[in-house]
Amino acid sequence: MSNKPNIRLFYASCFALITTAFSFSIRAGILPELGETFGLTAKQLGFINQMWFLGFPISMVLGGIFYSTIGPKRIMTFAFIAHTIGILLTLFSGGYVGLLISTLFIGLGNGCTEAACNPLIASSYSGKQMNTLMNRFHMWFPGGIVVGSLVSFAMTKMELGWEAQIWIIVIPTLIYAYLFYGQVFPETKAESASISANLKAMATPLFIFISVCMTLTAISEFGPQQWTGIIMAKSGAEPMVILALVTGLMAVGRYFGGEFVHKFDQTGVLLGSAIFTALGIFLFSTQTGSMVYVAAIVFAIGVCYFWPNMIGFTAEKMPATGALGMSVVGALGMFSTSIFQPIIGGWIDSAKVTAAATGLTGDALDLAAGQATLKTMITFPIILIVLFTILLFWMRSKVKPAH
Repeated sequence: MSNKPNIRLFYASCFALITTAFSFSIRAGILPELGETFGLTAKQLGFINQMWFLGFPISMVLGGIFYSTIGPKRIMTFAFIAHTIGILLTLFSGGYVGLLISTLFIGLGNGCTEAACNPLIASSYSGKQMNTLMNRFHMWFPGGIVVGSLVSFAMTKMELGWEAQIWIIVIPTLIYAYLFYGQVFPETKAESASISANLKAMATPLFIFISVCMTLTAISEFGPQQWTGIIMAKSGAEPMVILALVTGLMAVGRYFGGEFVHKFDQTGVLLGSAIFTALGIFLFSTQTGSMVYVAAIVFAIGVCYFWPNMIGFTAEKMPATGALGMSVVGALGMFSTSIFQPIIGGWIDSAKVTAAATGLTGDALDLAAGQATLKTMITFPIILIVLFTILLFWMRSKVKPAH
């Protein structure tokens, strides 16, 4: 296969992931406006968020299972259809139920992108080039969130409505559709191990342990980020700038993090990540004004390596689980984040009632409720500190020192 169609497919994959990132950051940015426009509670906004994270694992797992049968072209065709339906339904939703359905479609499109593009890049390239491009591909999720956050921030400041911001998601959607159109896709290769062999390898204590950890790393990362607009609105810092700062640092960290991860191994990096994440969320819950940006830097250092190292640990330490194992671990992370969205919304609503009972009103009430919710979220990384400490000693006990 020539390099020309390969590199075009790679660029198309990047724009598809940018679409995913835009749908995350812009929807986070317009969340307060959606609540005001349609008279929604924080818990209802949580259920809307839930659909984004629910559609993702459904299509990601199904795409992973059927990739070798139907191929990346059909999966990405479905992704484009799902993204288009999701965007249009959001614009013409008319209220709560429409927003639930539209967000589910966008989540399905996002999961298809992940399921198709990872093996597509792996099939198109090999060796060092494949590893380089795979890292650069994954950089575009936090990188795209940076761009989307800043676009949302600017458009909100210009008092452009949420509908105009949703239309921005159309741009990368049309670009990836154009780049994929008419291209020759690499032939799909059968998995070296059968699905039954993958499942057998997944039925082990280590895989189950990592799966549990993944549910907590994902919500530690995505919980505070998806609710940035509401939780941090009255902190004295700009919520979308916070999101852009966090994801910008994550993009840089992932781009240059290979040597760092190699030096400390995934287990050491994951433990350090949990410690920084807990400290970052604690600072978010106690600081206001410019110190919130300091909290964002600490939080970014924490969550930067969670996702790639959980997937990398699965691939390196449990290779017999195959592509299915990686898909399931990733899907569990998104499913966990989905489950917690309305719960977090409920925490915000309850915190507002509690703060109101003390006589707080207006901005002071919103700030107190947001900080109280963040204090509750610290629980996730604190549990991870314990679990990753166990994992560190567990893995060291498996490796006999060389003499």
